[in-house]
Amino acid sequence: MIREFMGIEDHPATHVERWVSGIGGLLSIAATILVSIHWVGMRGAVVIIPSMGASAVLLFAVPHGSLAQPWNLIGGHLISALVGVACARWFGPGPWAAGAAVGGAITAMYYLRCIHPPGGATALAAVIGGPAVHQLGFLYALTPIMTNVAVMFAVALAFNALFPWRRYPAYLVRKTAPAPAPADHHYPPIDHADLVYALSQIDSFIDVTEEDLLRIYDLATGREARTRTTEGS
Repeated sequence: MIREFMGIEDHPATHVERWVSGIGGLLSIAATILVSIHWVGMRGAVVIIPSMGASAVLLFAVPHGSLAQPWNLIGGHLISALVGVACARWFGPGPWAAGAAVGGAITAMYYLRCIHPPGGATALAAVIGGPAVHQLGFLYALTPIMTNVAVMFAVALAFNALFPWRRYPAYLVRKTAPAPAPADHHYPPIDHADLVYALSQIDSFIDVTEEDLLRIYDLATGREARTRTTEGS
């Protein structure tokens, strides 16, 4: 009961996959810290790097997730940085500017279809980053943010390519996947054990619960059954 209430899921990823994810995060953050220190010094880097740390979790723990894909990473950080700087200039430092930066970044990412949760921290850092960040103005979006993103993206491409089951971006997974077998329109039932086995074969964190996957399957097969009934009438 408590386990379900707290949302604690059984993720069947192997120990190798978990350690690989951690090592990828280590390499990417070490590289981006060096870049940030070069442009804004250690005090500025302390404010900026947390958003990159959040991106590292997505790129290396959930490399096939929709929020970790290149446009989400690049567009999310870029638009959030620009919104954050604009809010800092229009409203000055303070709670309203910080709130407007994060809220504006969320809205902009929605419209541009590049939702990337770490972008909220990028927007916030533009407001609360102090003089080292403020003096950059809109160049903040280029250096260090986009430079950091480029480093993180390059590390994600190179590092994940070392492991066949971790192709990044997800487009490479779909491109190399075998063609699906022709559908016979008779879908067998899927129980919990089948789903756990299927997830274990992917060996990567899937950002959706088993219950949601089963519900999606039920809805999809139910729609297919209703479609066949309608066509036959």
